[in-house]
Amino acid sequence: MRRYAHIGTGNYNRSTSQLYTDLGLFTADQEILDDVAEVFNSLTGYSQRTDYTHLLVAPVGLRARFLALIERETEHARAGRPAGIIIKNNAVTDPGVIRALYRASQRGVDIDMIVRGVCCLRSGPEGVSERIRVRSVVGRFLEHSRVYWFANGGDHEVYIGSADLMERNLDRRVEVLCPVRNRMIASHIRESILRAYLMDNDRAYVLEDDQYQRTTRPADQAPVSAQQILLEYYTSDSA
Repeated sequence: MRRYAHIGTGNYNRSTSQLYTDLGLFTADQEILDDVAEVFNSLTGYSQRTDYTHLLVAPVGLRARFLALIERETEHARAGRPAGIIIKNNAVTDPGVIRALYRASQRGVDIDMIVRGVCCLRSGPEGVSERIRVRSVVGRFLEHSRVYWFANGGDHEVYIGSADLMERNLDRRVEVLCPVRNRMIASHIRESILRAYLMDNDRAYVLEDDQYQRTTRPADQAPVSAQQILLEYYTSDSA
């Protein structure tokens, strides 16, 4: 018997699947599948497992492991190794995570955040979060994917899944973040998908202290729309 799993950033809803932007990983990675099986065993009451090998699973361990990933970037920055974080999700409201991101910024970690909705973090104040940049993209589709990228000293790691950085997601729901262990796919997520959102100068709003401002571009600069770029890419023959 051969097992497969699909790990997505959205739900299986016929209507919203046509309106939301989401990512999905279809995998036969046996180590990931072992963790996935244990998640379902826990949901059905056949397992009391609280420690997973690769998956970050709430409410039993996602918070602690995510904070450890942020702290690891801080240690890389201190040692002079490549350090950085990119977050793309729907909301950032958890006080503990926000404080951890502030500390990482203060210790030399560059952080880019693409947050569709509520963001309680303030970007820019000197001595607090001057290395943090926050933007939101509002376009034809509702941004819904959750992606977390860590430079990890040059050995990049990417996670996708269902969890936003909110107390209810981290402490009161069953949520999963999954590492993208295939290097080619992980690189595509970073260089094609996240890069497009960070370059968007057409549909992006940038958070300046506590106010969002629509991005402006020079008259001689072509508009860059992340959603349009990705729509054209994934509907082309080369995708």
